[in-house]
Amino acid sequence: PQIIVSVYGPDFFGNDVVRGYGAVHVPFTPGRHTRTIAMFVPESTSRLQKFTSWFTGRRPEFTDPKVVAQGEGREVTRVRSQGFVTISFNVV
Repeated sequence: PQIIVSVYGPDFFGNDVVRGYGAVHVPFTPGRHTRTIAMFVPESTSRLQKFTSWFTGRRPEFTDPKVVAQGEGREVTRVRSQGFVTISFNVV
């Protein structure tokens, strides 16, 4: 199993926009586990699309969060690295 993280936050205009996506496998062994998730955001493919998304305040985002956890189709998606999230698991 995997856990998918979607982080949202306000932009300059006060709109809620995606700040990052990430996924990590949930550990099976008992105990406390700490995982660092590399976050990324999708990017527009052309300068016109970048300008339009900035102007309208609508940035590119995934319609289905399962895309983050799957490998299929990810090689054609343009993304930019956007920091890290640290998550802690307590497995019994």
